[in-house]
Amino acid sequence: MQGSANLNIMIKAARKAGRSLVKDFREVENLQVSSKGPGDFVSRADREAERIIKEDLMGARPTYGWLGEETGEDAGQDPTRRWIVDPLDGTTNFLHGLPHWAISIALEYKGEIVSGVIFDAAKDELYWAEKGAGAWMNDKRLRVSGRRNMIESIFATGVPFAGRGPLPATLQDLARLMPVCAGVRRWGAASLDLAYVAAGRYEGYWERNLNAWDIAAGLILVKEAGGMMSGIREGDNPLEKGALICGNDNVFEPFRKIIRGE
Repeated sequence: MQGSANLNIMIKAARKAGRSLVKDFREVENLQVSSKGPGDFVSRADREAERIIKEDLMGARPTYGWLGEETGEDAGQDPTRRWIVDPLDGTTNFLHGLPHWAISIALEYKGEIVSGVIFDAAKDELYWAEKGAGAWMNDKRLRVSGRRNMIESIFATGVPFAGRGPLPATLQDLARLMPVCAGVRRWGAASLDLAYVAAGRYEGYWERNLNAWDIAAGLILVKEAGGMMSGIREGDNPLEKGALICGNDNVFEPFRKIIRGE
């Protein structure tokens, strides 16, 4: 696997944290869990994974900024570079013993994501991408799906739960989309939804009310795999607004029009 020094640091940190999470996942019933809010839980495993990642990344690049789900934001001495980390995307799946969760690590340079790593430790699938170097899963080059027709296409989204987020808007989206596609999946891990678009497993993905750490690494994966994306609202930056639409180049335009209600 060829990559920059920064990418190799990211991969090493993801794998190290992944080993810790897999160990805890096998003993999920014994995890010490505390509530952060309705339907949103954080575990000891989650915090330990972020500690491992932060220790490795900041140890290697101590001047970089930091944005992590559990430990918040630190501007750092170098304002042009920032790590963006979700140590456990799909926490609810993890705590229910469902093997669909991931570690997401991205590097931002002057407001642009230039490297991304998503590690699905339960399945040993390591997704990574760097600007100009393509998108990969383990040693396989990724390319978005070649399907051309909406009726043959599968899409992914997140459905707001426990009073969080714009449920009416999502239900309206589904009412418009379901009659013209092959199905919609809701698997509960935004990073993997984006990775699956990059891998051609889904034709497209959309969601609102996301955080930067949910999607940062996935954005460059989709882009480097030949996908297209935009904000749900015209002109919005998905990373800043937390709402995006992405898909392969064949179905992206009709998909976007359906989600926007055009």
